[in-house]
Amino acid sequence: MTTNYDIIVIGGGHAGCEASRAAAIMGSKVLLITMDMTKFANMSCNPAVGGVAKGQIVREIDALGGMMGIITDRSTIQFRMLNRSKGAAMWSPRAQCDKELFSRLWRRELEHTDNLSLWQDNVTELIIENDTVKGVKTQLGMTFKSKAVILTAGTFLEGLIHVGRSQARGGRLGDMASYGLSAQLADAGFEVGRMKTGTPARIDGRSVNFEKLSPQQGDERPEKFSFLPEIEPVREQLPCYLAYTSPQVHETLRSGFADSPLFNGTIAGIGPRYCPSIEDKLRTFADKEQHQLFLEPEGRDTTEYYLNGFSSSLPWQVQFAALSQIEGFENISLFRPGYAIEYDYFPPTQLYHSLETKLIGGLYFAGQVNGTTGYEEAAAQGLMAGINAHRAIDGQEAMILRRDEAYIGVLIDDLVTKGVDEPYRMFTSRAEYRILLRGDNADMRLTKKGYEIGLADEHRMNIARQKEQKITELQSFIKDYGIAPEEINGYLESIGSSILTQKRKLTDLISRTEITLENLTKIIPALKEAIDKNSCDREITEEVEIQIKYSGYIDRERLIAERLERLENIKIRKDFDFDTLQSITIEARQKLNRIKPATLGQASRIPGVSPADVNILLVYFAR
Repeated sequence: MTTNYDIIVIGGGHAGCEASRAAAIMGSKVLLITMDMTKFANMSCNPAVGGVAKGQIVREIDALGGMMGIITDRSTIQFRMLNRSKGAAMWSPRAQCDKELFSRLWRRELEHTDNLSLWQDNVTELIIENDTVKGVKTQLGMTFKSKAVILTAGTFLEGLIHVGRSQARGGRLGDMASYGLSAQLADAGFEVGRMKTGTPARIDGRSVNFEKLSPQQGDERPEKFSFLPEIEPVREQLPCYLAYTSPQVHETLRSGFADSPLFNGTIAGIGPRYCPSIEDKLRTFADKEQHQLFLEPEGRDTTEYYLNGFSSSLPWQVQFAALSQIEGFENISLFRPGYAIEYDYFPPTQLYHSLETKLIGGLYFAGQVNGTTGYEEAAAQGLMAGINAHRAIDGQEAMILRRDEAYIGVLIDDLVTKGVDEPYRMFTSRAEYRILLRGDNADMRLTKKGYEIGLADEHRMNIARQKEQKITELQSFIKDYGIAPEEINGYLESIGSSILTQKRKLTDLISRTEITLENLTKIIPALKEAIDKNSCDREITEEVEIQIKYSGYIDRERLIAERLERLENIKIRKDFDFDTLQSITIEARQKLNRIKPATLGQASRIPGVSPADVNILLVYFAR
């Protein structure tokens, strides 16, 4: 049996799966070590992918050549495009998935990826020599050597599960925790923190009275995540359901607060602000008489349901009693209670943008060990860690995505520059260039990059080229085509839009918010002919329409990004001592020396570094 590899990936969650596959496809010899080979990319919490900003991340993973989008599409049981009523920058795809199928598809993908080996075991020690990682040792006594190691242990490092006053050691309910690595890395000089997350009870759908709940259907015209045309959208969708808490439910929940590990000091870890437990909600929003809940199926062939919005670590008796008081849940039966889990993480300011650690060469961190929450954020980090570990071994520069290039770039830059004081979750508001970083254009932004590094294949690149060509040709037609008042005024009057007094370019009409390209094809035969001639599907026409309607905003953001790019191009040596610059503030010097920014742009985003400090740095480094 081979025990020497280029890269070892620890952990088979969403980060580990993307990392190991990406590095193997690019040519590295990879070993993925996981504690349970039946749970690759397990959906430990919500059986869904995407959502606000998260959906854009999945599109970016797909555009680069990752797998999360494809596997999501193949296991989708309901699809919704969130925020359709808002601007295109806010449109966010979200899919409810069959969680067991999702995991099985990932296993099939990993087992059929060349250069990738799998091993079921628990890594207990890193082999470190001269501040460089050389491999790992496992619980079963194995020693594996490698040139790089990617740690994607999720919630398993020193994991501790809480249900009321009961505790159990584990990485998630039913799985043992991982011990040894946190202590070893702390001894090596790493700062180690503690975070917590939670999950709701799982409900047996046979015990639910669905007649009392409000069904929530998927989109009538469901879309998908992957840009590959051979991947089809979901056809048969399953409904989710809306339920509500009540004052009676809240009173029952409050009766267990004395035994809540969140409130009695048992849990020391920091929890996620934007995915609070139900007991947190009752404390924070004490005046609200009800909270909305979403009952979501976990698969096509199971009666298990996930109650989104009801995460809890209260005693199971309190959870059961409160759930039984929700309308439709009077005869509720549970598969397991909700619980909280505490785990170790490493503040991500200890990383370079490549996700390699600053203290140990060849060691990369990705996923929840970096203080993030969410499958999508984890998968994105895993993908980039796998890419950069391979490139480092191959003697190439790290692939760093800028903030104006991808949400993934925003995610990683936020982590390594600003750090985290709570589990980090991506939102569109975190991206200053979100009009540029839309989900619809992720392939136009990133597929060429994925192709150039050897991750996206020729087939995917050709699809992106064809799409770009069709967009250009349709844009050219619309820009040149003139339309007379008598051709369109009847339609304009019918929708309450201003009529034309003279011939205008078609671009001017599409710029109006109330007019869609799809509707114009029914009015203007020449437009429909141009679309049909070039085989422009909905994806193409939607992209063209977005670029026309938002052209002013897009151009403005691109101009701002280009101006600020000057700061990103000014490099700073890793060993530069900022204490030599006495003209900047003491706080700025301390934080700059701790973060060690790679560029002046990154330095400008460090909390505590003022615009005045940046101006001084600009004068010094621009010389």
